[in-house]
Amino acid sequence: MKVMVFVKATPNSEAETLFKEPEKMAKLFAEMGRYNEELVKAGIMKGGDGLKPSKHGKRIRFDGAKRSVIDGPFAETKELVAGFWIWEVKSMEEAVEWAKKCPNPMPGEVSDLEIRPYYEAADFGEGFTPEEQAREADLRKRIGDT
Repeated sequence: MKVMVFVKATPNSEAETLFKEPEKMAKLFAEMGRYNEELVKAGIMKGGDGLKPSKHGKRIRFDGAKRSVIDGPFAETKELVAGFWIWEVKSMEEAVEWAKKCPNPMPGEVSDLEIRPYYEAADFGEGFTPEEQAREADLRKRIGDT
């Protein structure tokens, strides 16, 4: 089962507060480095990274054929993502157990991880035809995502 684990943003992560506290940042990097190493050794972690605050981002809004660009920052911090992992686990329960071992990604404040499973071909039923499945498999092979 492939899941994405989102590190939810906080007001401090959006303000890049940690950058102003090098000792705290060094401690967090060390803790997260050890945690990521555990994930890799267990064969769980397939990717991951931190994301810059929403002030550096853009949103593309779709309204029929119309497209509009919205510049960050975005107001609802609790809905923003500060980072992510991609994990391959046996079950949602296993993902939860690994997530509970994570150091607090936002030191000194309450923070959240959100775990969401990827869709699998079987989830789409007959609408995901064998031809489209083959096209998708070829695309994933070309980008190195098997």
